[in-house]
Amino acid sequence: MTAQVSKKAFWGGWVLSILPVLMLLMSATMKFLQPPEAVEGFEHLGYPLSVSIPLAVVELGCAIVYLIPQTSVLGAILLTGYLGGATASHVRVEEAFYIPIALGVMIWLGLYLRDPRLRRLVPLRDRSRSEEA
Repeated sequence: MTAQVSKKAFWGGWVLSILPVLMLLMSATMKFLQPPEAVEGFEHLGYPLSVSIPLAVVELGCAIVYLIPQTSVLGAILLTGYLGGATASHVRVEEAFYIPIALGVMIWLGLYLRDPRLRRLVPLRDRSRSEEA
């Protein structure tokens, strides 16, 4: 049984998928370049600057895995873990933590809209009612 995705859902899903990836790319770039603002951010969160490059590599790697259609579910799972760590870091220093959560929601919603495999795995409507009609 192959579930089809409408063109609107497919392209809407890609838009919702690309937006958080762009944010992650910007974040990784800042970790690589280490401008003064990024250095201050690492100090504020209590992380040594030496973890900046490894975090950027992980961030980029997860984003790339997410963008490849065949590995997108794995990428979403990895990004969820990465963003969970970001959320915990912000909670620890008692500052706003909604941005990593919003990015995670966008990642999964975008994937849900564009990937029929995920729609089959997590149907949002009762299939038994639609089969009876």
